[in-house]
Amino acid sequence: MDPVLTPDLLTKLRQPRPYPAVSLVMPTHRREPENAQDRVRLRNLLAEAEKAVQDDPAIPRERRMEILDRLRRAVAEVDLRHPEDGLVIFVAEGEHHVWSVARAVPERVVLSDTFLTRNLVAAHAAEQPYWALAVAADRVSLWNGSPDSAAEHTADGFPLTRGVEDPDAERKERIGDLPSTFRDEATLRFLRQAYEQVRAVLASEQRPLYVLGSSAALAALAELGPMARGTFTIEHGGLGAGPAEAVHDAIEPLRTAREAAATATVVAELDTARGRREFAGGIDEVWQAVKDGRVRLLAVEEHYRTVVRDEGGHLEPAEAAASDTRDDVVDEIVEQALETGAEVRFVPDEVLAGQGHIAGALRY
Repeated sequence: MDPVLTPDLLTKLRQPRPYPAVSLVMPTHRREPENAQDRVRLRNLLAEAEKAVQDDPAIPRERRMEILDRLRRAVAEVDLRHPEDGLVIFVAEGEHHVWSVARAVPERVVLSDTFLTRNLVAAHAAEQPYWALAVAADRVSLWNGSPDSAAEHTADGFPLTRGVEDPDAERKERIGDLPSTFRDEATLRFLRQAYEQVRAVLASEQRPLYVLGSSAALAALAELGPMARGTFTIEHGGLGAGPAEAVHDAIEPLRTAREAAATATVVAELDTARGRREFAGGIDEVWQAVKDGRVRLLAVEEHYRTVVRDEGGHLEPAEAAASDTRDDVVDEIVEQALETGAEVRFVPDEVLAGQGHIAGALRY
């Protein structure tokens, strides 16, 4: 499975490829008995993609063989033991990528000169990822977190570890020259290294940062300088080595409170926009405004999906079974809004029930 999806990586994925750039997208299921069907659906989707590649006369034979091989290798990398809500696979000449995403996606196979990124873009926007820095005197770890879980980040120099035993501690204690753990010069050098490394990570991928540690650890780290905007401290020691569940649980109350406050701010901003007649609500109004580049703030309920048909330039509700429908138009809107520089915020279900479950504050 591919690593964390960053804005830079998304930009690269959206660049044109030599034909074909193959996209496989399918929903997956977190729980039994629904997830029993996922393996069969993936096998059928692979067969559909293989047939499309084999039957396309525009693909040179040598490239066709490579694409078929990469399709099978990509599918072999899929881990369906711990599924989320969707699976996205990209295959092209010289590359393949596999993502499990925490957002429902439609099932489809697409051959084009670009990857079908809108479902991946929307899932990334909805993830609300954060970094967590767990600080101890002998270990500083960085965690990649989301509302559902946290996983240790083992790159960019993390975790940092060191021994803390002082061979001369007994003599220093006798003469009163043994400083507290987080005032010791070696510990401060260790923390400065962690400070510099996490700042480098934040510079390449800006997210909210939660710093966990004892009061002494947090005070020592704070003396090194400001971390970054969007940094929050939590007094909770003993998590330098995790485990992941404990790190996630320590952060969740503050993260949940911040999310509730952010939702209230979004709702208030939409109300203000409505009063100024700078508001769009419902799938068709929002789609029109996004196409025109007029949306500065897009708000979408987390699980809002709808099926529509384009009727003379307007989106009308449609049955999913019809051949000329669009079943991931919400993800299209999210991707288009991001392309035009809009801020995209996902809010809990029913928050926008009175606005058609999707709404925008307009630039003009």
